[in-house]
Amino acid sequence: MTTTMQRLTILVAGLLLAGSVTAADKGTIRIGLNNWAENIAVSHMWKQLLEEQGYEVELTNAGKSVIYSGIATDSIDMALEVWMPKSDRRFYERFKEDIALNDAWYRNTGLGLVVPAYVDVDTIPELAENPGRFEQDGRPAIVGIDPGSALMGLTEKAVDAYGLDMELIASSGPGMTAALERAYRRHEPVVVTLWNPHWAFAEYDLKYLDDPRGVYGKGEDIHWMSRPELLEAHPEVGAWLDAWEMNDQQVGGLMATIREKDDPAAGAREWIAAHRDLVDSWLAAGE
Repeated sequence: MTTTMQRLTILVAGLLLAGSVTAADKGTIRIGLNNWAENIAVSHMWKQLLEEQGYEVELTNAGKSVIYSGIATDSIDMALEVWMPKSDRRFYERFKEDIALNDAWYRNTGLGLVVPAYVDVDTIPELAENPGRFEQDGRPAIVGIDPGSALMGLTEKAVDAYGLDMELIASSGPGMTAALERAYRRHEPVVVTLWNPHWAFAEYDLKYLDDPRGVYGKGEDIHWMSRPELLEAHPEVGAWLDAWEMNDQQVGGLMATIREKDDPAAGAREWIAAHRDLVDSWLAAGE
């Protein structure tokens, strides 16, 4: 009897160990993360969902060009924010032979120059006529985001196209929203580079400046991209992310929860728990 029980104990322990090894054997997925609010949100969401499925996940903070290069050279496995057909085109054309551009998860974005709704300027040509109203540290300025980002590149073109006698200040996503929040609280004019989906549109009453020259283009779709080898090695991951779709309300809700928690991991965890049916529908695609 003792021998039989020992054998059963060894067998059960072996089965448990085999199960844990199988999960660990799924390996590590490295996600490139740029410092935009919605990218932070969905990257932390997918980190938790992939970890649920037995993967280890590493988030790597970097600018867009570094992320593209990282995927092309196999130091990053995937990234969740590719704006097509215009904003990310220059990055995509450079690296397209070495990356897989996968399905869109968000459709009909917006981006451009944004001001509070209380500002009586409605177009970029009107901004060109009133640069002195929008000062930062005593000089007319547009508060931008990360240098080298597609949005900053388009804004440089807008400055030239409209003859804006204003400095384009390179900052970051959080730096830009801090400047917006500070001006909004004081009811002062401010112009920033912004996009949707973004929590700021739910938090403040904002408006895009009309762009009659079409520098910023029309609404785009946000795709995810990966190393082609990732899809070959882990087809279920490709199926899950290709099934992933979110609308403005869902993305905005995720960002708002993260902002409320002041912790991307905690906010993503709470949002996932509240939207279990939705995320399970994505994961069902890999079965």
